[in-house]
Formats: sequence, structure tokens, C-alpha cells
Amino acid sequence: MRRRLLAPLLLVAAALLPSAGPAVAAPAPEADVPAALWARPVDGGVTRPFDPPPDRYGAGHRGVDLAGAPGSAVLAAGDGVVVFAGMVAGRPVVSVDHAGGLRTTYEPVDAVVGAGQPVARGTVLGTLAAGHAGCPVEACLHWGLRRGEDYVDPLSLLEPPAVRLLPMY
Repeated sequence: MRRRLLAPLLLVAAALLPSAGPAVAAPAPEADVPAALWARPVDGGVTRPFDPPPDRYGAGHRGVDLAGAPGSAVLAAGDGVVVFAGMVAGRPVVSVDHAGGLRTTYEPVDAVVGAGQPVARGTVLGTLAAGHAGCPVEACLHWGLRRGEDYVDPLSLLEPPAVRLLPMY
């Protein structure tokens, strides 16, 4: 059995080895690396982490708080469509729907976008307002993420996907 598998594998390996033909320029490194789909909406560090509630209506922190400066730009974390830009419980909020049933929320943000507007990753949604409760610095952005009705840690968008190599049989 091993000998029957070894011969085709050797042929494939030989076909993949470089030939002595003319030299060809290698593709640019950026061509090999796909563009990131997600980015941080502000550069600041986490001041309060994601703390999901024990049940749908329980207490918890349904996002992360990121340090920022009042008036700094808040960027769309990914491509999508603005579905809300307005006040919620006295705070200015922007929500963006993304592919795959994802929705990101940003608060407090004085919006420069409106509902129905398509945005790309890095598009300015507005400016960070001061006054987020519990923020230990001048201003904090509360960044939330939902998949359907479930709250998810938005920092998970920034993690590289897990890659696992499997043996060939």
C-alpha cells in the first residue's frame, strides 16, 4: 500500500520543484497576505473587558470599553451598512450591520453617518464623546458585537483564525 502511494507523491513533489528555466519574479509579499477584514475602531487599550451576562437579561458588560480622547475619530470596524445613528437612553450610538448576521455598536459617538449608509472598514463613523460611565480616562468607546441575538466579545474579530493542518491519507 505504501509503495502505491509513494510513487504518485514523488511525481507531485517533482512537479512542484523549481525548474532550471528562466527566472520569474516572485509576487509581492502583500499579494500573498489577504487584507484584514476587521480593525479596531479606536487605538486605545481596553479599560473594561467583555463580561457576558449569565442569561439573556442578566447583568454584565456586553462589549468592551476602549480608551480614547474626546473628539477623536471612531472608525467602522468592518464593511457594512449603518442601521442606526441616534440617541439611546441619552447617549449617542451608531450601529452597523455586517455580513454573516453581525452587528457592531459604538457609543458614545457623535455620528457623521446616517442610517442606510454603506461603510467600509476604516470609514469615520463620528467622533468620540466624553462621559461614558465608569471610564477611567478622558473618554472611552463602548464597542459591542452581536451575532444574531447573542452578544459576542468584539475583540474576537481581531484575532487571526485558527489554522489546523490535517494529515493526508
